[in-house]
Amino acid sequence: MVGPWSLATSRAFWEGFAPAALPGQDTPDMLRTVFLVDRDWSRAVATVEQRAATARITVAGIGDLDAAAAQVARFLSLDVDATGWPAVGDRDPVIGTAQRQMPGLRPCGFHSPYEAACWAVLSQRVRITQAARLRADLIREHGQDGAFPAPARLRDLDLGLPGRKPEYLHAIAEAALDGLLDGSRLRGLEPDAAIDQVRQVKGLGPFAAELVVLRGANHPDGLPRHEARLEAEIAECYGSGSALPDVAQAWRPYRTWAAVHLRVLRERRLGGPGSRGTR
Repeated sequence: MVGPWSLATSRAFWEGFAPAALPGQDTPDMLRTVFLVDRDWSRAVATVEQRAATARITVAGIGDLDAAAAQVARFLSLDVDATGWPAVGDRDPVIGTAQRQMPGLRPCGFHSPYEAACWAVLSQRVRITQAARLRADLIREHGQDGAFPAPARLRDLDLGLPGRKPEYLHAIAEAALDGLLDGSRLRGLEPDAAIDQVRQVKGLGPFAAELVVLRGANHPDGLPRHEARLEAEIAECYGSGSALPDVAQAWRPYRTWAAVHLRVLRERRLGGPGSRGTR
């Protein structure tokens, strides 16, 4: 890990991340989570501790533990060189304010692009709280001891979900098994190219594809172009005539991080259900 990071700040953010909220933790100076390793879809348990400026990741499981550790670093943004992140706040006072309010925050994403894609489908045309219950039900009934159902399992389920959600979830499972939603591969592409590839999966439109890449692969420098609430915050903070692509030039190479900080500021100001996190 290079650059600023705070386990306490990141943990508080994740605890309010409604799409995949971190369960209650017994140890205040440690983070623990259960997830599927997207290299082999085995279940793994990770614990993360902070010792001074160092993050210590410990993983346990029966699969590829090197891949598991790399995935933890990815979904916690610990694999990003953040030495240039403070300078974004120097260039943009709005982001500087957000950085001071959330010191050391590196946006936590979904465990994998696969889980982000499933969330995008589960949350279509329903409230976030209802989608969170649907996700929790899937984990409880079909998951692997706290981990989300693996793609091979999800693909074969007869899901009693409304609309075309079952069809779309089955398509996502197939795409995951085919390697189209591999986190390291998507992270290695330019964000727009990765988004275009994800849009090939049935049921994933522009907003969903951005979610998969920017919060599933946790790409640090993508530009979310289909978030109405972010556009509203840009108008509020920078003026009604401001355009996101222009404002975001000062955020490179951390455009995703800056956008997440702005969204959190907005939710906190408005006191909505996402006031401790963001979709």
